[in-house]
Amino acid sequence: MTIRLAKFAIGQVVRHRILPIRGVVVDVDPEFGHGDAWWNALPAEDRPARHRPFYHVIAEGLDHDRAAYVSEQHLVADASGEPIRHRDAGLQFAGFQDGRYRVRSNSFN
Repeated sequence: MTIRLAKFAIGQVVRHRILPIRGVVVDVDPEFGHGDAWWNALPAEDRPARHRPFYHVIAEGLDHDRAAYVSEQHLVADASGEPIRHRDAGLQFAGFQDGRYRVRSNSFN
């Protein structure tokens, strides 16, 4: 078994390498976790590596009930130091400080 460390952390602001998506990581899967139908719907030439971390990202311009599901190889850290413009960021996190969101402390984490 190979142990993979995620490059990005929950609360970190990221950008997509190709698409105009900028958002914050809300969850991490150690490897691809959606079903084969989702995987097979991607054009073969655009499919990312399946055995790398995948991130759930709430992003500017996306609906509040959806998160982008993005492979680690398609993300870069956002260096702007600015919060995202998504109403759920305030619900998901305890605030924004020093260029990243603080994880909300509760009885579930």
